[in-house]
Amino acid sequence: MTTPTLANAPTLAQRARNIRRNALLMGEVQGQGYIAQALDIADVLAVAYFHAMRFRAEDPAWEERDRFLLSNGHYAIALYAALIEAGIIPEAELETYGFDESRLPMSGMASYTPGMEMSGGSLGLGLGIAVGMALGLKRKRSTARIFTLFSDGELDEGSKWEAIMSAAHHKLDNLIAIVDVNNQQADGPSKQMLGFEPLVDKLEAFGWFVQRVDGNDLDAVVGAFDAAMSHPEPKPRMIVADTLMGKGVPFLEQREKNHFIRVEPHEWQLALSALNAGEQP
Repeated sequence: MTTPTLANAPTLAQRARNIRRNALLMGEVQGQGYIAQALDIADVLAVAYFHAMRFRAEDPAWEERDRFLLSNGHYAIALYAALIEAGIIPEAELETYGFDESRLPMSGMASYTPGMEMSGGSLGLGLGIAVGMALGLKRKRSTARIFTLFSDGELDEGSKWEAIMSAAHHKLDNLIAIVDVNNQQADGPSKQMLGFEPLVDKLEAFGWFVQRVDGNDLDAVVGAFDAAMSHPEPKPRMIVADTLMGKGVPFLEQREKNHFIRVEPHEWQLALSALNAGEQP
């Protein structure tokens, strides 16, 4: 994949649609997966990779790169979709998703996948790792930033709040965290499992610069990333992104339970057609 010139670069909306498409194609390989999460977070990933972050597709280990840490390892299909769109992983590897010996296992593994900065899946740990990396980069006087994504279900974990407190204590202004508030966990609605509101007030009380936006509104997400990167105070930054599971595919948006879904063989083409139908001219 060649780097496009500014004149012919895809728009962020096109990038987000491509990320959704990549995720659907990978999901079709296995017939199931965390598809709804990939669809809901595609806009955030498009802004992160194609507006905010510094990286080199041909050199994923470039020392000065910004790091993207996926705490919620079950969202790996979403990150793979973004890494394919970014040219870090060849598109041909879509067809290997979830198979033995594939570089795209169903849960993210840093040892297997170019561009995967941590092995995720044990919920609650990613922000703590991000804090350590951000602190290390500061001590090396690096200008690189740490971006990390985690799910609202991870707010149930005490280690998450330890990391939130630690980041503020160390004034980690090179850390930008995004929490995907899609209000679904394996056992039911997130807010019924363990209430976390008022989330913005809590995070601000812990010493973070916090913004809450519609995570499926690209302009709002761009504005939030810009404000996070330019905020002048020496404190970590949090973007609370309210998202819709299955975004972009109406019949998936309407499913009551979307945490892990199985899609019938004929429905994959329906999902791709629905996604294409939503494209803007």
